[in-house]
Amino acid sequence: MRATVIHAPHDIRVEEVPDPSIQVSTDAVVRVLRACICGSDLWAYRGESARQPGQRIGHEFLGIVEEAGSEVRGLRKGDLVVAPFVWSDGTCDFCSEGLTTSCPQGGFWGSVGSDGGQGEAVRVPFADGTLVKLPAEAASDDRLLTALLALSDVMGTGHHAAIGAGVGRGSTVAVVGDGAVGLCGVLAAKRLGAERIIALGRHQVRTDIAKLFGATDVVAERGEAAVAAVRELTRGQGAHAVIEAVGTEQSMRTAVDITRDGGAIGYVGVPHGSGTGLDLGVMFDRNIALRGGVAPVRTYIPELLADVLDGTIDPSPVFDRTVGIEGVPDGYRAMDERTALKVLVKP
Repeated sequence: MRATVIHAPHDIRVEEVPDPSIQVSTDAVVRVLRACICGSDLWAYRGESARQPGQRIGHEFLGIVEEAGSEVRGLRKGDLVVAPFVWSDGTCDFCSEGLTTSCPQGGFWGSVGSDGGQGEAVRVPFADGTLVKLPAEAASDDRLLTALLALSDVMGTGHHAAIGAGVGRGSTVAVVGDGAVGLCGVLAAKRLGAERIIALGRHQVRTDIAKLFGATDVVAERGEAAVAAVRELTRGQGAHAVIEAVGTEQSMRTAVDITRDGGAIGYVGVPHGSGTGLDLGVMFDRNIALRGGVAPVRTYIPELLADVLDGTIDPSPVFDRTVGIEGVPDGYRAMDERTALKVLVKP
């Protein structure tokens, strides 16, 4: 089959690789209908996170079950399914508590020895615990299928940030980051009943999506100017809940500075750079809480799925470019150059 591999920074290739097959009885093989490129994939692309030459890449996909192992009980050949970006057994203590990303037997697509999502098919370990079945009729609805793909990562991650930040009815929320996760954080905050949502971003195409998703205000400034602008919008107090969806030192510092005393930050931006920008003394003095991390999206998919299916939320606008499998390297370049927000892949 054809699949995407990374050989070195800025060296993404689509190559022939062995077809996936059932290796243990709890596996399934999924033929990919939709995949995509994540902003976090760019850290490997830019050489800021290490990868072995020839390693697979990509962690967001949905598709059709082609084969199921003998111990797979909840799925069968022909089922339409979506995969969270981490596989998990669904039975351990952490899975039972909803923290599927801490499953001792879990792992990330594209890790050494595993298939990546940006290919024609994927071997899925622990299929019953990992995959979520979708309505069969969605396979013929292009817009719905695209919206459902967002459940594999960005929508669930935005939701995790909103939950971590304590977003509730009547909240004032600020969102740091105008990538797909930040935009889904806006959508998640709106879904949870936020009254005011301040989106921080400088790219009009992206802030227009933020407004579509429920942002009431846009702050285009950065750094101290952004802090001043948010403070001005909130009577000098800051936001009750802040979503941090970038992961740099500057973005985290901005998040702390725009949080209202007694408020909380939900952080989901993959950390990268020289530090975190956190001053525990400031957070202590101002009673600011910090919650977040790797989003256990498998736990969130069922409730978010219901809202996508009934039209309550539609995250599909975050996908603004579509490529076939051979166009994946161009998709990486487009996202790296910020000429695309999030690239959809149709193998």
